[in-house]
Amino acid sequence: MSVTGREPTGLRERKKAATRKAIADTALRLFLTHGYEQVSMRQIAETADVSVSTLFNYFPGGKEALVFDDETHNEAALIAAVTDRPPGRTIPEALRIHLTGFVTDPQTPGSGLAEFQAFVQRTPALREYARAMWLRHEEALARAIAAQTGRPADDLTSAALACFALEIVTLARSRPDPAAAVARACELLDRGWAAVTA
Repeated sequence: MSVTGREPTGLRERKKAATRKAIADTALRLFLTHGYEQVSMRQIAETADVSVSTLFNYFPGGKEALVFDDETHNEAALIAAVTDRPPGRTIPEALRIHLTGFVTDPQTPGSGLAEFQAFVQRTPALREYARAMWLRHEEALARAIAAQTGRPADDLTSAALACFALEIVTLARSRPDPAAAVARACELLDRGWAAVTA
């Protein structure tokens, strides 16, 4: 689902952003109606009233990129969950709160996000792509954890916590109660983190 971290400022930039969003929205409608595998890039271009070359200029990553337009906001939010947490809140607890919101907000009835999330989960190619996109934030999260705890940037303990925390999302979304799955997994992380950092 197309979400960007900032608003474009100039007229040219706003027009490009509007075109990009229109193409991504058209693609998502076609995918939801006909199925991901049944929709071609040419069909998306024709329905969006752009050329195939224009479509690839905006989305060189192919069909998956049309679904996951911009993930930069996810990384910023993850890091903020760690760096902006209130005094007394542990890093695993801060991650639990953030990840719970991440896996439950898309399931709000009537938002359109529930349908989108269900679509991704039932499409193997998109499910794997979503996981790969999400795990790209591992290094940045590990650095933020290390910085918050006064450890070296390449600290193994911080890297392990980041890795395990991000993997919780895949686990949670495969369970009937994602919030409960996040809570249980983060409880294990909190105990392990407390033992290692004591």
